[in-house]
Amino acid sequence: MNLLSELQYFAPVDLYKNINKNSNIVFESYDRFQKMSFRNRTWVVGAEGPLLLTVPLEEGRDQRKLSREVRVSTRYPWQSNHWKTIVSCYSRSPWFDFYRDSLEAVYLKPFIFLNDWNLACFKWTLEKLKWQNPVEFTTEYQPSYPADSYLDLRGKLMPKSISTQFPQPIVYRQVFEDRSGFIPHMSILDLLFCEGPVAGEILRKSKEVR
Repeated sequence: MNLLSELQYFAPVDLYKNINKNSNIVFESYDRFQKMSFRNRTWVVGAEGPLLLTVPLEEGRDQRKLSREVRVSTRYPWQSNHWKTIVSCYSRSPWFDFYRDSLEAVYLKPFIFLNDWNLACFKWTLEKLKWQNPVEFTTEYQPSYPADSYLDLRGKLMPKSISTQFPQPIVYRQVFEDRSGFIPHMSILDLLFCEGPVAGEILRKSKEVR
C-alpha cells in the first residue's frame, strides 16, 4: 500500500499511525502551497496547553507556488526560537534528553526550501522510530489515485479539521496531562518525548484509518 501525503513540519501522530511496515511513502511535490496547513506549522504541548510553531515563509502564506518551490524566510531566527520553545515544553519529559542532541542538530542546519526542511524532519523521525519505509515523490500532480493501492491523505491532515478526519486519536502519556488533560493530534515529537523507543510500537498497534 502506498501512503500519499504532503510533506509536513513534524507531522501529527495521525500521519504516522497510518504508516505500516510495508507502506511505500509518496510525498506530493506538485500541489499548490496551502496556507493554514501543517506544511509550515506544528503543534507541541506546553504547561498552558498546545502551542503552535509556525515557519515564516518568503512571500508570505498567501503565495500560490508549487509546494516544492516555497522558501523559508531567512529574516527571522525561527529555528532558534522553535528550538527554545521545544526545550521549554519538553525538558522535563521522560525521553527529551535521549533525543536532544540529534534533534538540535536538525534545528541548527540552515534550509532554503520548506520541503527540504520538512523532509529532514521526516527522515529524523523515521530514524528515531527505527522504521525503514521507502520514500518517493510525485512527478506530476494527479487529483486522485487508485484507492486499492493508495491511501491518499492529501488535504486530510489540516489543523482545523484533523479531529473530524481522525476521530480516534492515539492516546499516550503527556507531560502536562495532569493539568490540561490529554491533548490529541499533537506533533510526532510529543509522542517521542513522552514515550521514547516504544513510540513506534504504539503507532503500529493503533488502528489504521482509511
